[in-house]
Order: sequence, then structure tokens, then C-alpha cells
Amino acid sequence: MQARKIVQPIAAASRDAAAPAFIDDYLAYLLARASYLISAEFHVVVRRTRLPVLQWRVLATLADAQVSSIGEVADIVLVPQSTLTRVAARMVLAGLLLRAEDAQDRRITRVRLSAKGLKLAARLVAQARAHEAAVVDALGEADAATLKRILRRLIEQHAGAGIAA
Repeated sequence: MQARKIVQPIAAASRDAAAPAFIDDYLAYLLARASYLISAEFHVVVRRTRLPVLQWRVLATLADAQVSSIGEVADIVLVPQSTLTRVAARMVLAGLLLRAEDAQDRRITRVRLSAKGLKLAARLVAQARAHEAAVVDALGEADAATLKRILRRLIEQHAGAGIAA
């Protein structure tokens, strides 16, 4: 996918000709656009496995063999819990995910990857790491580290804003 071209104003009198268009300098747009473009590059790899991208995000979230609740995974993969519940059911049927009730609270469903899911996740995570390495190489390690630090800080600052996926 090609980068979006910056639109030139129709009439320079409508705003300062030297200033970028609002959208081209809007932080939320820049974050979303960069994420979209970088993710889309890797999603080509994911689609070759015939795995839906949302299932890849679940695999990546659980790749380190931890157990999480459906709600926790939904928050991480940025979808509503009801959507994740349906995705998890499909992944259970495909043999990628194991599901169980929480020992303390039966309202909570816990999920973890099956052996098949762990194997697929390991393969895709290795490919994702290679893709990230290419992105970091193009950006430069120092800038990538700074960007990650700033993004983590933004996430921490805005995570409590009461916004759900």
C-alpha cells in the first residue's frame, strides 16, 4: 500500500500554505496510520497461513504460554469482549486454544494456547520479530527505542481514560 499523499490546498488563502494539513500533523492520525501500514505489511505473512488477523493477535498475546481471561485478551487485542468470545470459540474448534472456567470466579473464562496454537504462535512470532527488525533497521535502533518508550508512556497516560475496545 502506498503512503498517503499530502493534499495541497485548493486555495492558499484558505490557510497558511506553509502549514501542513490538519490530518498530516494530527498525532492520533499519525499513530494510527503508522500502525496500520506496519501491521498491514506483516498481515500479508499472517494471511498466508490462512489465519484471520484477529486470531493472530490472540496467538501473539498468548504466545508466552500464559493463561489470561477473555476480558484481558480482548483489551490487549483491542476488540469488545463479545467479539473475542466468538473468536475464541472458533480457535477452540480449530484446536488452537484451550478454554476453562476460572477457579475462583465462574463468570470468568480463562484461555491459553494448545500445543498446536503454541507451535503456530512460535512460528509467527519469529516472523513478526524479523519484520519488526526490518522496521527498526530502517528507523534506526535509537529512534525505535525512543519511539517505544514514548508510546508506552502515552499508553500508560491514556489507559485509564475509561475507553473500552
